[in-house]
Amino acid sequence: MTAARRWGVRWLARAGLVVVGLLVLAGVWEAYKSFGPAAGVTVLGATILPRTTDAAMPHLSSVGRAFSAPEVGGAITFGPTTSVLDSVVDACLHTLRWAAVGFVIGVVVGLLLALLMDRLVVAERALLPYVVLSQTVPLIALAPLVTRWGQGSSIGSLQWQPWMSVAVIAAYLAFFPVAVGMVRGLKSATAVHLDWFRCSAAGWWRTLLLLKLPSSLPYLVPSLRLAAAAAVVGTIVAEISTGLEGGIGRLIITYAQQATGDPSRTYAAVLGAAVLGLAAAAVVSLADVALWRYTRGGEA
Repeated sequence: MTAARRWGVRWLARAGLVVVGLLVLAGVWEAYKSFGPAAGVTVLGATILPRTTDAAMPHLSSVGRAFSAPEVGGAITFGPTTSVLDSVVDACLHTLRWAAVGFVIGVVVGLLLALLMDRLVVAERALLPYVVLSQTVPLIALAPLVTRWGQGSSIGSLQWQPWMSVAVIAAYLAFFPVAVGMVRGLKSATAVHLDWFRCSAAGWWRTLLLLKLPSSLPYLVPSLRLAAAAAVVGTIVAEISTGLEGGIGRLIITYAQQATGDPSRTYAAVLGAAVLGLAAAAVVSLADVALWRYTRGGEA
């Protein structure tokens, strides 16, 4: 079996596992909805499993029907919408645009930090703890600060827009997996290969291009997938925190406020956000298709 065929079989197996996982999750949801206690499961006064009433946990069929329900006033989107599905798709597209900008910024920053930490040991020792520490800051507190810092600012003739604050917050989450994963990947080259390049009088740039970058690809692609999903999560949280209208985050809040005994619309928007995150990670996974020949063992 050729390497390309093995790669195809591997990805088909992964896709099948994803489908099986979703079916199992749906089965667990419906089983708990049908047989779980209406008041939920409480241990020592703390609710550990949700209530199973229709107001708290609708059937998946109800969520499916909600997508075709006519849209009501108050759902703020940028495009013409006639149904909940239209609103969810429109909101997801706007969230995806803002997340894509944050993803690109985060990847660039993460790669530059990784190269700096690989080039200078002192930079790695100085920066890596702060890179890890940066992810302990809650976004719910950071988002309003970034928005306030951006208000009234400009980059040349470009006036700062509210969506730029959202993109910055998305980049804040996206750069971390890229920086950490790339540092590990750049250091994954074997001592034998490094010694061979040193004996060949190869400089740092030549070693980077011909050895370290190809060796780091198995670490970079998973990091990019995590960064893509993190950028979507950061964008949704930032939309909710900053009040930026038009994205899926604000649509979830809008439907939650409109829900009167039937949360199906809210769950429909949440499901749209989940699909958006999976789609972003899947699109980035296409990089694995383009780069598989350059990974170690790709020609085996």
